[in-house]
Amino acid sequence: MSKLMWKSLIISPAVLIATLAVSALGVRAATNADLPLAENKAETVVQPLTAEAQAPKEESVKSAVAPTAPESQAAPLFAADAVKVPIDIAQAAPSAGNDDQILDQINRYSNEGTSNSQGQVTNIGQLRDVSPGDWAYEALRNLVERYGCIAGYPDGTYRGNRALSRYEFAAGLNACLNQIERIIDTGSGPVDDGSIASLRRLVQEFQAELQTLTGRVDNLEGRVSFLEDHQFSTTTKLDGEVIFALTDEFGLDNVENNTVFQDRVRLTLNTSFTGQDRLVTRLAAGNATKFNGVGYEGTQTFNIGDTGSNNVVVDWLAYYFPFKSSKVYVAATGGIHSDYAPTLNPYFEDYDGGNGALSTFASENPIYRIGGGAGAAVSLGVGPLKSVLGPSTLTIGYLAGPDAANPANKNGLFNGDYSALAQLNFNLADRIGIGVTYVHAYNNTGTDIFDLGGGAGKGVVGTTYANNPGSIAGVGGVPVVTNSYGVEAAFRLSKNISISGFGTYTDAILIGKGDAEIWTYGAGLAFSDLGKEGNILGIFAGAQPYAGSVDSPGVNQRVKDVPFHVEAFYKYQLTDNISITPGVIWLINPNGDQATNQDDAFIGTLRTTFKF
Repeated sequence: MSKLMWKSLIISPAVLIATLAVSALGVRAATNADLPLAENKAETVVQPLTAEAQAPKEESVKSAVAPTAPESQAAPLFAADAVKVPIDIAQAAPSAGNDDQILDQINRYSNEGTSNSQGQVTNIGQLRDVSPGDWAYEALRNLVERYGCIAGYPDGTYRGNRALSRYEFAAGLNACLNQIERIIDTGSGPVDDGSIASLRRLVQEFQAELQTLTGRVDNLEGRVSFLEDHQFSTTTKLDGEVIFALTDEFGLDNVENNTVFQDRVRLTLNTSFTGQDRLVTRLAAGNATKFNGVGYEGTQTFNIGDTGSNNVVVDWLAYYFPFKSSKVYVAATGGIHSDYAPTLNPYFEDYDGGNGALSTFASENPIYRIGGGAGAAVSLGVGPLKSVLGPSTLTIGYLAGPDAANPANKNGLFNGDYSALAQLNFNLADRIGIGVTYVHAYNNTGTDIFDLGGGAGKGVVGTTYANNPGSIAGVGGVPVVTNSYGVEAAFRLSKNISISGFGTYTDAILIGKGDAEIWTYGAGLAFSDLGKEGNILGIFAGAQPYAGSVDSPGVNQRVKDVPFHVEAFYKYQLTDNISITPGVIWLINPNGDQATNQDDAFIGTLRTTFKF
């Protein structure tokens, strides 16, 4: 243990400095290149914990759209709201013949509404152009109250008698001009001479500001047309995520693991044809290999997507669309159950992206890791239960394994590996969400149970025995039928504190050779906006999937050492697009009974995530 502590102390500063340096260079490069910022600035907003409260995937990771249109997807416990600032329209649209100008224009459009323009109000002192004591202020107030010019306030009046900038005042005046013009055109009410006289005087006083506003609108319309002419698609949006991970394993004396610097890249094309549907085409590349000696238990989320030497593959292709009141999901490849079923693990779940927990175990209930591939799902509102359970949904889905496209014997859509899920989600008040999940699965000889549809040797969580219980009984690879029963719960303790947990029991039938019991459970505590808006501190602990017992002819074995998992991470939101997440994973009794007196393993990671 002392060796571990010394080793950690020696390497931690080096790891921290190196990654911060890399991140700083990334920030500087982004600044110099004038890269666009994200459209949404993270802002914690308390939402009712509805049945869809934990939304399936978001953008560059498997996207957070319930099995229908992106807009209809339920928000997570704490949603990110757009924070808009004034638009900088200082430059006119460049001519179409200049490629550099075109790229610059598109870049500026991507940045619109997010960067601080020179005209942005930053001090209340800047708002004192028109004070409540001015004649113009009182004149416009009378017009607003008489003709209902400005919508948004229940009583149709100004609120708070605060001072207004001249541009803000001109916008209100323009609204009154339009409203009175409509009244005159439609004859819907009288307009007295005093109002006309007030308008005439106000227009003369604020003529320059009104002209500026008109020019801004005209300029903006021209720039919108320019962007539509030069964007690569009017139906598709590109999202991206890049992860740099500096990571090492400590503690295993009989296994040598070195410090590694790994990466993963995901580029997602989100296409909508009707505005209510979404076609997801995701390209992925990575080189993040798991550590030796800890098996599937040491899998981190960025390990999912290891394509070898950063070979580019299409790792997810799916289509979401509505059908009457239902939400439908169809996956051609790379589909997993958390694409369409709420996982109820806020802040830890990022759908194997780079903004949640480090490990695949802490991200979601391992029941969602059983199977994957090609298939379909549907989510239904459960009307009769709404009066008892609150907003509720029933979700059912079927996914075939890695050989769903193979027409050979014992393969295909229905004759190879498969998993079928049914889940009911409901609310208790507006702070507690509960999910009850059942998964029935079949695994051909040698394929792992918790494999996300990857096949043999592709487990992503749990011990080796939990993924291949037949190996305990000495029967080797035999077909396995599993029936898994899980429960998930999330509780919003306060605006910035969330508690979540899960538990699953799996009955594994070793066809012709006996059966086994597999268990897993865990719970987490998350603190949002800790130290800075967008930051997250997460602490998670539990037992990764393990074979609790195996009953086979000549073998009746029960687990001796439960493989516990303890994890802590702190995501620091450096900018809207960049986050840095240091964290540690402590694996106690890794692999359960596989090795006698197995040392505890410690995995330290410094993850930097770039989103665009």
